Amino acid sequence: MSHLLARKKSTTSLRRKRSDVGSTAPSSTTPSDQKPRESKSAPYQHARYEDLLATKGSFMGKYEQGITDASKKINQSLLQRQQTLPKDTLFSDYLFEETCEAIRNRNEARVIRDISPLIVPSAENFAIRGYTSLRILIESINEGWNNSIPITTPRPQPDYSVGFKRSAFTEDQINKLQPFVGELTDTSYFMATYYMYFPFFASEVKCGAAALDVADRQNAHSMTLAVRGVVELFRLVKREKELHREIIAFSVSHDHRSVRIYGHYPIIDGKKTIFYRHPIHTFDFTALDGKEKWTAYKFIKNMYDVWMPIHFKRLCSVIDALPTDLNFDVSEGSDLQFSATSGLSQTLQSHHLSDAADDDVDLTPLDPQEVTPDTSVTRGSEQTTFKRPKKKRG
Repeated sequence: MSHLLARKKSTTSLRRKRSDVGSTAPSSTTPSDQKPRESKSAPYQHARYEDLLATKGSFMGKYEQGITDASKKINQSLLQRQQTLPKDTLFSDYLFEETCEAIRNRNEARVIRDISPLIVPSAENFAIRGYTSLRILIESINEGWNNSIPITTPRPQPDYSVGFKRSAFTEDQINKLQPFVGELTDTSYFMATYYMYFPFFASEVKCGAAALDVADRQNAHSMTLAVRGVVELFRLVKREKELHREIIAFSVSHDHRSVRIYGHYPIIDGKKTIFYRHPIHTFDFTALDGKEKWTAYKFIKNMYDVWMPIHFKRLCSVIDALPTDLNFDVSEGSDLQFSATSGLSQTLQSHHLSDAADDDVDLTPLDPQEVTPDTSVTRGSEQTTFKRPKKKRG
C-alpha cells in the first residue's frame, strides 16, 4: 500500500518551477502549470508513443473479451437518451453549414472557441444554470495535472477535464483520503490538479492530418491515470473485482468535423491491472446535413446526469469503508507496517505502472523508483512488517 501514499514533488521539479516564477519570460509563456499547445502535444505526435504506453500496461486497443454487458447497455443509454438542447447557437440549423465552413482549416484555438462547448458541454456551466446535482463536479481547462503521478513524461494537460471537488466529499471522507492525497503540492494517485479528485473525463481538440490520433494518445494517458486511481482505491477495501471490464472513465477527441468517443476500463487479474479503451462512437457531425451534430453533446450531458451519480456513489461507498483509525508515521529508518486484519494489506511486489516525477518531454520508458518512502501504517495491536528496499550504492 505504500505506493499509494501522497508523494512530495521532486526537488528538480520544484527548482524548475521557482526558476519559471523568477524568470522574465515573454508574455506568450504560459503559467507554470501549463505548457503551450504545441509543446504539450509533442511527445504524443509519434505512433511509437502507443508502444510506450503498452510498456506501462495501457493499451489503446480493445481487450479480447471487451467490456461487460452492463457497460454496453450504459453506453447505449448515454447515446440514445434525449436531452434538452441549447437554442440560438452556432449549431442552429440556419447557422450550422456556415459555421462548419468558417472553422474549416482553422487552428485549434478557433475550433475550441466556436464549437467545443457544443460538442463537450461544461459541467460547471450546467451547475451555474441550476443543475444542482452537478455542483459536486469541477473542471480544468488546459491545466497541467501537476498533482497526478503520470506513467510517462510529460504529465497530462487535457484541453478539458472533469472530476470531483473537495467539497463533494464529507469531512470524514476527506480525512480518510488524506494520507493518499497529502498536501496541495504533493502528487497522488487520486488527484489530477490540486483541486480535482478522481478525474473521469477528458477531451482533446486537434486540427490537421492524423491529428485526432494525437488527441487519442493524450486522452489515453490521462484516462489511464483516472482508471488507475479508481482501481487502487477499490483495492484498498478488496473490491477491485467489481471494476473488471467496467468502463469507469470517458474521453472525447474532436476536430472541426469529426468526433471520437471512448470508454476506458481496467482488466484485473489478481494484483495485476492493465488498461484498455473501448470505441463507443465515431462520426462526422457535418455529414447528412448535421444529423449527428448534437450526438456528443447529449452523450456528455447524459454522462453527467446518469452515469456520474452512480460512479460517485460507488466511490463514496469505498471511501466510507476505509478504516478511520489508521496511523501514518513517516520517519527515517522505519519499517513499513500495517495491520494484516485491516483489509488494507497489499504486497509491495504487486504490479503497478512505473512513476514519473518530472515534466520533461521524453519518450523513453520511465524507470520504477528505486526507494520506497519509509512509512509506518498501524491499526490496533496487530502489525505486519515489510522491510523497505535498500538504496543502491555507487
